[in-house]
Amino acid sequence: MSVALMLTTGCSADERVQDPWSEPAVRFGQAPRAHPDVTFQPDVVIVGGGGDAIRSVTADGLTWRIDGRAERADQLVPGKVMFVTNRGVGRVLHVESDGDDLLVTAGPVDLTEVIRDGTFERTGVTLTETPVIYPVGDAFWADPDRAATGPAGGTGGGTGTRAHAPAPGPDRPLRPPPTRGRSAEAKPGSFSAGVSLTDGANVSFYYSKDGTKVAGNLTLTFTAPSVDFSFSVRGGRVTRAEFEINGGFGIRAGIEAGIHGQQRDIVIERPIPFEFAFPLGQVLGVPLSLTIGQTIKVVTAFGTSLGTMKGTGEFSVAGGLGFGYANGSFGPRVTRNVARKKSLLNSITGLPVGVMGLLVEHRVRFNVGFNAHVLAAGVYFELRTAYGMTAGSTLGAVGTLGTPFVQCRGVGLGVWAHYGIGYTILKPVADAINAFIDLLNVGPIQIPHISTTGGIASRPWEVYTNEEVTPDVKLCGHTPGHAGA
Repeated sequence: MSVALMLTTGCSADERVQDPWSEPAVRFGQAPRAHPDVTFQPDVVIVGGGGDAIRSVTADGLTWRIDGRAERADQLVPGKVMFVTNRGVGRVLHVESDGDDLLVTAGPVDLTEVIRDGTFERTGVTLTETPVIYPVGDAFWADPDRAATGPAGGTGGGTGTRAHAPAPGPDRPLRPPPTRGRSAEAKPGSFSAGVSLTDGANVSFYYSKDGTKVAGNLTLTFTAPSVDFSFSVRGGRVTRAEFEINGGFGIRAGIEAGIHGQQRDIVIERPIPFEFAFPLGQVLGVPLSLTIGQTIKVVTAFGTSLGTMKGTGEFSVAGGLGFGYANGSFGPRVTRNVARKKSLLNSITGLPVGVMGLLVEHRVRFNVGFNAHVLAAGVYFELRTAYGMTAGSTLGAVGTLGTPFVQCRGVGLGVWAHYGIGYTILKPVADAINAFIDLLNVGPIQIPHISTTGGIASRPWEVYTNEEVTPDVKLCGHTPGHAGA
């Protein structure tokens, strides 16, 4: 029996059209409803009641407390795909009873693990409404201090993550309620972050631990963007997809770092614990939303235990972003328009007593689909911008043939597009989640680990890359590029 038939015959309570911006829909998402042009996969369980059937969800997004008396809740067993609302979708990994409720732990799913047949499209979606901000709260994968110590002695995603996974059970922290707005901030451990969505997707962050400090303000700038999307699924395979975001895009960064101690090398790679969402309502009965999420990566390479450095830069990048997929192939739809507005190289200042190197990456992902935060799946486009800065010692380096002391400075700028249909999860996050899954594997049935990817994706597509070093002397080892950074 197809899920489309089950919906038609068994869930009249879900047939009402719900305002996607209403308080119940915003809190836990909007329920699906039957449509003759959509068929779900046979193992999808549509739980009746929508958001009213959800009691809570843990901050990590893995365990949902569901009303055990809701229609078809008794069909939720490991291996099935739970679909309660557009924010409550996932492959069931573990189920246990707690009074009248069910605690359902679910992992990520690809679009085609939910949809067997259907064509979904919208044009001219604007982001003028005040978005919904979904905070993660105290998710174990969101705090760098809970990650393993990397091989260089810094905070990273190594093999020791398992020791930091929380114990399973009903007492894990719950996800905070969402709010409407365009800015928010959080401070988990040694890492604080704030986000805003005013003149673009912005994140400000501050890290301070053991004498090493790194701060930044990173923005993918845009004004009044509009979104067009479409994707078709036939027989559980994506046959065609298009995703375009128009409005003019640029990048802006202010970065600074300092060290006064021995922790010279750190590696942090974490999703920012907030997600902006624009509910789209039901498209052929399937509730979808447009979400904007951000990730940062910070890598330091300090050849000194004392010093500071800082720099700012701004560039225009593209008039539009997007991709198309047909006949098994991806193609970028990016209208390049790269121009320097403020030089990152010329702005580098500081007092490094030894060589200091810093790499900061900012990723902004637009996703149309379902589920939430690190488990979100859909058609997506991500722009990844990498800023690299190096500064030689202010004590200078001896020149050749009697030339004076020089201080070398260098920058690198790279912008790449990543796009696809499905989901991707950062490896440190997936490692932390799999460590949690291992704690559930105490019985004869072993829960499989989640993968870092699902669906289909393109190779990274280069939008722009360049490096510059100053002064232009052989001692500094590189001559300036032609375009500038």
